[in-house]
Amino acid sequence: MEKYVRLGLAQINTTVGALESNKRKIKEFMEDAYKKGTDILLFPELSTTGYPPEDLLLNPNFVEGNLEVLKEIAACSKDMVTIVGFVDRVGSKIFNSSAIIYRGSILGVYHKEILPNYGVFDEKRYFASGNIPMLCRFGPLTFGVTICEDIWIPKTPLKKEAMAGAQLILSINASPFYSGKVKLREQLLKELCIKNKVYIPYLNLVGGQDELVFDGNSMVLDSNGNIIAKAPAFKECLLLVDINLEDLPKKEHLLSSRKRCQEVIIDEAFHFTKETKIVDYYPLDYLDSVEEVYEALILGLSDYVRKNGFEKVVLGLSGGIDSSLVATIACDALGKDAVKGVFMPSCYTSVESREDAFELARNLGIEVLTVPIDGIYQCYLNTLEPIFSGLQQDETEENIQARIRGNILMALSNKFGWLVLTTGNKSEMSVGYATLYGDMAGGFAVIKDVPKTLVYELARFRNRKGMVIPGRVLIKEPSAELRPGQKDTDSLPPYEILDVMIKAYVEEDKGMEEIVNQIGNHELVKKVLDMIDKNEYKRRQAPPGIKITPKAFGKDRRMPITNGFRAGQ
Repeated sequence: MEKYVRLGLAQINTTVGALESNKRKIKEFMEDAYKKGTDILLFPELSTTGYPPEDLLLNPNFVEGNLEVLKEIAACSKDMVTIVGFVDRVGSKIFNSSAIIYRGSILGVYHKEILPNYGVFDEKRYFASGNIPMLCRFGPLTFGVTICEDIWIPKTPLKKEAMAGAQLILSINASPFYSGKVKLREQLLKELCIKNKVYIPYLNLVGGQDELVFDGNSMVLDSNGNIIAKAPAFKECLLLVDINLEDLPKKEHLLSSRKRCQEVIIDEAFHFTKETKIVDYYPLDYLDSVEEVYEALILGLSDYVRKNGFEKVVLGLSGGIDSSLVATIACDALGKDAVKGVFMPSCYTSVESREDAFELARNLGIEVLTVPIDGIYQCYLNTLEPIFSGLQQDETEENIQARIRGNILMALSNKFGWLVLTTGNKSEMSVGYATLYGDMAGGFAVIKDVPKTLVYELARFRNRKGMVIPGRVLIKEPSAELRPGQKDTDSLPPYEILDVMIKAYVEEDKGMEEIVNQIGNHELVKKVLDMIDKNEYKRRQAPPGIKITPKAFGKDRRMPITNGFRAGQ
């Protein structure tokens, strides 16, 4: 007679530092999973603290608080094995850890062995490395436990546990999203399953945390590398999966390998009793590359607003593509009643921009405040005229307009408690085509890591779901409208060319000659690379924004502001 083990993957959205609310959520999912007959339940990496806790880990009271939370979680556990990510402390060292909980007790603790220290990761700053793989015995089942990066390198703890007899490798993760990462993960997991002859339940965190978004996409793969169940992307859920014990690989327990593992005997006498297989798995749906970025932006924005206690957001509506997209994302993330638009026309604002801004607002159903800036602008010019007398107008006067608009948005933020959303994209931020204390002024930069060409793709994608962004916005030439007849191409190459150069230099670390070979214009490449290098001081003062590419500005790319090296030299 067939017997099944029921796995539960709790794909939860935690909040960094919120120990009590994280505890409540973990206990709620434990209770739900237990009622549904779960045998083994997994929670994400550092689920007690949220991920990444960063310098909270340097506060002994925070670490102690997380240990107390773990004890309370363990105390309410029943005859269901529960794997919980937490911060362990041994003497003066702390570890990124997972606890094996069963019937009110913590039976064992695994310390993460491979600590990532690249890109957005900085774990070696805080944690000591573990050095002992874990092997757990639960009735007839033998499984190993790993934490995130432990499976991403060749000499992985997973391999040691598999050699020691593990049939399942339980992998708990906090793996941030970027476009293309889901397929990369799946390919890695398939190869590991086949090579090591193991099933891998892979649990990932979901939710937004400052600039990071965790996409979920938890899954269970069999020993042939087939995905037998998958959780949805960007949504909190409990994924339940039944595995026939007879389908698990039969393994000999290699004594020499077992001696290198810490062995946890959970309950050797446990008998799995389920004789029918659960069938209500989530469908194996996949988002295309543009849709997954759009969903990441929605989740990143909604969690940033919600977790930081804001209720409403405000942004300037110019009638252009960037502000139109940001307003649309904000409505999808927060609801139309939480979004306020501000139209701030000047003498250079076109009739078309006015029409497009208000058509967008009508389509979205949001309120728009109109605050003309000509009077304020003229007051600035009059005040500065004695000092600027005899000098030609240039970017100075253009930037004054941008800063007036920034001041108006920040005044509304101060008065009403609204979070200001900036609307600059990655292309502009790369080359400094943005005004400090002007269009860069605000609390959150939704499309900060979105190249301009992708902005258009996202807008077209959203319009296919329901026409909200006016069609003219998608075809008119981009302009800041800070002087008569101004176009972005007056200062920049076409975005189709600019974005290729930015990706090559910023994300792929290509040198100048490689990019010249790719673009075919030495002077243009030199100009653009110089602009990128010279504008680090601006980017350092920009608000946080959502990471959606493999390398975003900020934690991913930490360049010195004072920097004599120029790739274009």
